[in-house]
Amino acid sequence: MTAFDRRDLGLLLLRLGAGGVLAAHGTQKLFGWFGGHGLEGTGQFMESVGYQPGKASATAAGLAEAGGGALLALGLATPAAGAAAAGGMAGAAAVHAPNGFFNAEGGYEYAATLGLAATGLAIAGPGRLSLDHALGHVFDRGWMVPTALAATGVVTALVVGARIKRLTRREQGEQAALFDEQEALFGEQ
Repeated sequence: MTAFDRRDLGLLLLRLGAGGVLAAHGTQKLFGWFGGHGLEGTGQFMESVGYQPGKASATAAGLAEAGGGALLALGLATPAAGAAAAGGMAGAAAVHAPNGFFNAEGGYEYAATLGLAATGLAIAGPGRLSLDHALGHVFDRGWMVPTALAATGVVTALVVGARIKRLTRREQGEQAALFDEQEALFGEQ
């Protein structure tokens, strides 16, 4: 069957929309496009929220978003592209989670939506209006889906876990310094 159906059109629209937004978001980090801060500014931000080293973290996040998004939009290497983008969005969601769900309050709504869309595309596949289909699905085999998602899940858990440990140590250090200041202040009276 060579005719395209509404599922193929729907997947194309979802890929173009989510992939395009992800790619643009990643280029903000990598190149400072679309009002972004580039690697230097994003690296400083990443460092401030516990992702270290900051510039390397910004590069990894930018590549996952820009590369994963572009590949999703093209429908190429869909399992790996979706997993990479989802991993980047999971890292972003971890930063925004303390602010609650809704984006208006700085929450993780936006990151979660993009991450789930990328994951859904990795699982569902790109449809027939894609480069994966045109290339005979050489980069879109069934075994690639769980492999890509599992590998990304492990790496993301390690990176976010290390961030949480850093933030916890930082907070404990700040509390200890505050306690020392109070002790010195009250000890002088």
